[in-house]
Amino acid sequence: MVRHTGVANGTLPTTVPDVHKQPRPKLRRCIAITLLTIIALLGLAVLISWLAVRPRRLVYTIEDAKVKNFNLHNNHLNSTFDFTIKAYNPNDKVSLYYDSIEVIVSYDDETIAFDVVEPFYQPSSNATKFEVKPVAKSVSLLGSVAKDLKLEKSSGKVEIDVRLKAKIRFKLGICKSSHYNLRVSCSAVVVHLYSSKSFDRTSCDVDT
Repeated sequence: MVRHTGVANGTLPTTVPDVHKQPRPKLRRCIAITLLTIIALLGLAVLISWLAVRPRRLVYTIEDAKVKNFNLHNNHLNSTFDFTIKAYNPNDKVSLYYDSIEVIVSYDDETIAFDVVEPFYQPSSNATKFEVKPVAKSVSLLGSVAKDLKLEKSSGKVEIDVRLKAKIRFKLGICKSSHYNLRVSCSAVVVHLYSSKSFDRTSCDVDT
């Protein structure tokens, strides 16, 4: 910005520089480049650390499963499931925080029971077992679903799906990650209703 002034004797106006100068473009570019460089170096350091650790996929299995008070009447199900689930963290430098865990039991894509697990911390190279007891309380089923479930019940066993939905955080040294959504799917879990036949451990698929 400039201001134009003239003199009283009629001479041509002259220009006077404005004393309020804007920040220099070169200085702004220098600050921006410095900040971007710092961010890039920090990101590179995190990436190198992560690659050095080489995190491995978490492993989940259902170790045992039982059913109590199984009752299906007028297309309504009442039952209590009892699962022992093992969560294995194979990483020797990464630990985990389980901030929330939901357990959903379904049959033929219909949710029939639900439970939650208390938050817990899992150290590195650790296998943690926890029990969950999802309850089906007068759950209304579609007629076709109830019919199929009755047929399976008559055989003394039912095949269900068990899913876990959790929010977890990773810890590497003193650094902690933001929340990740963990989804675990355990398909074709065969549960015996009446016999004392031992349960076949079921492996689960993991998606983070």
